[in-house]
Amino acid sequence: MTAHVVCPWWIGHLLAHPLRRVWQDPAEILRPFVTEGMTVLEPGCGMGFFTIDLAQLVGPHGRVIAIDIQPRMLAGLGRRARRAGVADRIDARLARPGGLGTDDLDGRVGFCLAFAMVHELTDPGRFLSEIHHALEPGGRMLVAEPRGHVTETAFAVTLDLAAAVGFAVKPGPAIRFSRTAVLSRA
Repeated sequence: MTAHVVCPWWIGHLLAHPLRRVWQDPAEILRPFVTEGMTVLEPGCGMGFFTIDLAQLVGPHGRVIAIDIQPRMLAGLGRRARRAGVADRIDARLARPGGLGTDDLDGRVGFCLAFAMVHELTDPGRFLSEIHHALEPGGRMLVAEPRGHVTETAFAVTLDLAAAVGFAVKPGPAIRFSRTAVLSRA
């Protein structure tokens, strides 16, 4: 699979803009998947459009592991998390070359959000395998890809890769401008 262009850090400001909540409300999207006290993984977190709401949903005893490949995205997330009063619930990590660096999470994550980022990966099969290992039995992953960037055929390829690493694949919730699926670890 060929490498796709990674979203430039400066677009992170636009993606985290509050106006986006009009068509993609993070709390509404995430509430069915996240419970208080849960450990949540968010690869490709950017500047934290979903991360802040994830941290609020997991509550003071939960934890959000937010991973990105761009230090400037994580710096923006840090500023937003401090302003929202949830920085202590977020473990912001810079992805390692060739992987997420989630070996310490094997079997401990209840939910993973992969929003508009799988199409940027050079090896989505490896990524899905890493997530599968990080999820606890019964853990779920919401995959949402932008319709404007990801064709139905390309999304089907991603879901086939997910099934190949052991995920049960089900249709996801309706999210405006997105193709979605819910992946579960048996």
